[in-house]
Amino acid sequence: MTNAATRILGLDPGLRRTGWGVVVAEGARLRWVAHGVVAPPDTLPLSDRLLWLLEKVGEVCADYSCDEAAIEEVFVNVNPSSTLKLGHARAAVMLAPARAGLSVAEYSPNLIKKAVVGAGHADKTQIAFMVKRLLPAAGEVKADAADALAVAITHAQLRKRTLLEALNPVRGAA
Repeated sequence: MTNAATRILGLDPGLRRTGWGVVVAEGARLRWVAHGVVAPPDTLPLSDRLLWLLEKVGEVCADYSCDEAAIEEVFVNVNPSSTLKLGHARAAVMLAPARAGLSVAEYSPNLIKKAVVGAGHADKTQIAFMVKRLLPAAGEVKADAADALAVAITHAQLRKRTLLEALNPVRGAA
């Protein structure tokens, strides 16, 4: 069951730019499929930008026949208004795969950095470097898409552990 090929959509939500990346996880192997950025026009009202994100991410789910999705959790910004807007964008982006029937896992930024780079406080250049190393077929990847591919890589790594734990639950002594 854990060796079956699974298409994973990684999402790095943002109101101005939402990065996405699709990988195939098959056993311990990862294969790059596609990546990109969806960016709603800045001139649209907030509600239309959110709808735009929902629709475009939904198209990515359908176009690449994704099986599962993963998204980066929101970090709390100094500016409450910005944090709230990011939360709105994250909700729209998260609803797209859910509406397509996909499970959606959530990972903290530090966990993603630790899973991909090995350090929980890695910067964007370190993430992009490791994404390029782990998925050489992806070529040069800009920051938003690299972050999304890092989310997909994290999910591929952690979903294996979750599946194995479900198959072999650890029983504690009574």
